[in-house]
Amino acid sequence: MQALSFLFVIAAVISFTAAQTHQRLGGCPDLGCVFPPDQADFLPGQFFDIRLEVHSPINGSEARVGEPDPNFTFTIAKKGHEGVPATKFFGQDEPKLEHWDFSWYEDRFAEDAHTPSVVNVTSKIFRRVALKEPGEYEATLTYYGTRKTVANWLVRKVPTKRRAKNVILFIGDGMTTNMITAARLIAHKSINGKYMTKMALDKFPVLGHQMTHSMDSFITDSANSATALYSGHKTTVNALNVYVDSSKSPFDDPKFETIVEIFRRQHPNAGVGILSTAFLADATPAALTAHTSKRGEYDHVISTFYEGLTNYTWTEWTGPDVLLGAGAENFLKSEEASREYYDLFAKKNYNVAWNKTALQKAPNEDKLLGVFSKSNLPVWLDRNVYTANLLNKTNYPDGSGRDADDLPGLKEMTLKAIDVLHQRSGKEGWFMMAEAASIDKQMHTLDYDRALGDLLELDDTVSATINKLKCMGELEDTLILVTADHGHGFDVTGSVDTKYMEAQHDDRSKRNAIGYYENSGLSQYTVGGPNSLRYSEGVHFPSHWDPRYTLHSGVVAFPDHRENYEVHKDGPRTPAVSTKGDKMGNIANYKDAVTGYLVNGTLPVDASQGVHSLTDVPVFARGPCQELFGGVINSIDIFFGMAECLGLSESK
Repeated sequence: MQALSFLFVIAAVISFTAAQTHQRLGGCPDLGCVFPPDQADFLPGQFFDIRLEVHSPINGSEARVGEPDPNFTFTIAKKGHEGVPATKFFGQDEPKLEHWDFSWYEDRFAEDAHTPSVVNVTSKIFRRVALKEPGEYEATLTYYGTRKTVANWLVRKVPTKRRAKNVILFIGDGMTTNMITAARLIAHKSINGKYMTKMALDKFPVLGHQMTHSMDSFITDSANSATALYSGHKTTVNALNVYVDSSKSPFDDPKFETIVEIFRRQHPNAGVGILSTAFLADATPAALTAHTSKRGEYDHVISTFYEGLTNYTWTEWTGPDVLLGAGAENFLKSEEASREYYDLFAKKNYNVAWNKTALQKAPNEDKLLGVFSKSNLPVWLDRNVYTANLLNKTNYPDGSGRDADDLPGLKEMTLKAIDVLHQRSGKEGWFMMAEAASIDKQMHTLDYDRALGDLLELDDTVSATINKLKCMGELEDTLILVTADHGHGFDVTGSVDTKYMEAQHDDRSKRNAIGYYENSGLSQYTVGGPNSLRYSEGVHFPSHWDPRYTLHSGVVAFPDHRENYEVHKDGPRTPAVSTKGDKMGNIANYKDAVTGYLVNGTLPVDASQGVHSLTDVPVFARGPCQELFGGVINSIDIFFGMAECLGLSESK
């Protein structure tokens, strides 16, 4: 009778956890947890950790009597074979048994009532193990007598022959097909429905789409989405190259190797470049080297650029050859940064550059650290059109309080990085990630002009990169990928007569300025005007950023805000503002888009910006292995394709 009651409890638990939006632990729907979890994929020879947890909730809907099982067992076997104790399978000693507890809210009602459920835990962890033989594996945790959690793992059969000397991965953070379509519209002339020129991305021979779901959510953030691209492992929101366990420390979670760690371990003289228009501790650059459950551990991120994982290293990491971006506050000693990193990098023979002039003059034979402003780099539109917005920012990277005005963009950073990587690692080959970060950051704040400006900067950078590699004789040996880590629900549905909108006196009348179908008309961005700029042949940006007829565009998830569909000439937008403790949360910023009308939000009132969306994102590929990236693929397939192209699979 007691056993039957236990089975009813277990059935109730399974029924509850299968539908929950609040989760006890992402990737662990049962009381026994195995990380890596069910359906994890591995590159042969890729190092990883295994965390085992047994949970005993002491209250809430999952409550069970007694302590968590300290005598659980764990076996591993190839599919169809008998399980072997993990200690024997990996040739390791039995790990130490750990104990802790944690709490979580089962749903919104419990959260509102401040009634958390408490869970006791027993746990063990195996560090730095690897599976070299391709095939399917079963990892089985047995606990509470006969209870089992089985994780099915796949070690992919990946060819070992190296096909590319170099790999460049461009990431347009947050970039979707719809954004590319809008960028093409405002920067390329068309006649009677036919474009006279194409974007650089349009000319890639292979186009695919990747699904971006994370392990615990179908809406991903940049941390775990970048983790999937760089490591081949799905994880949970906010995590960088770890499976998030229930322990309190953000640094002891089970880790797995990234592509640059594997590349450097196998090829110590290979080059690595990390570039971003964001602050360098941000998630997308961080995910190449950091291992933490909390993406906000910025000091940890910078330390892994500098020295890898101290006391826990996959290889003798010597840091990237090139590290370029922003975020000076994380390099200057402060409450956030434990060390003065500029000096430390300089002592490791890095040239340190704080502006575009110093970047371009830096010798190509030495390692290079370039940090060009505090926070994120100013966007293309402010650096090139509305340059007054660069003043009075006190963001010079040395902390002096001056303005950072001699700024490189993504193109200047990328071309310099190629020079350094080619000079230092021309024989061994190199890997570079270059991120156009503010496509995403400006989409979050509903500043579509600035987002599209940075997307066009990415396209211009890709074009310049291809031309440079061709001149160097390296193009045919280099795999070039352009993709995104996730998307936003953005699209264009017509045009807006901004002059007519401004002349109206109420919100409903202002909406009559929107033209759809035959009233959309044609793009006005490619004709000359008072802000017309001159660019060299083949470089495409709008010649006119503030035409009378603009794009009726937007995203599907946003806070309360005002909208007039005009370029914000005075700087990036702040669409919503806090009510300073009022329970109303965030409200529309009435200093923003004053000539427009109020748009009621679609998000909870605690949101001040837009959020990511479910949309698949494009993958453009050219060069060796380009065929691996066509069709509809998973985000982790980007890692496995790059690893195959670099020949990183280790035979048994």
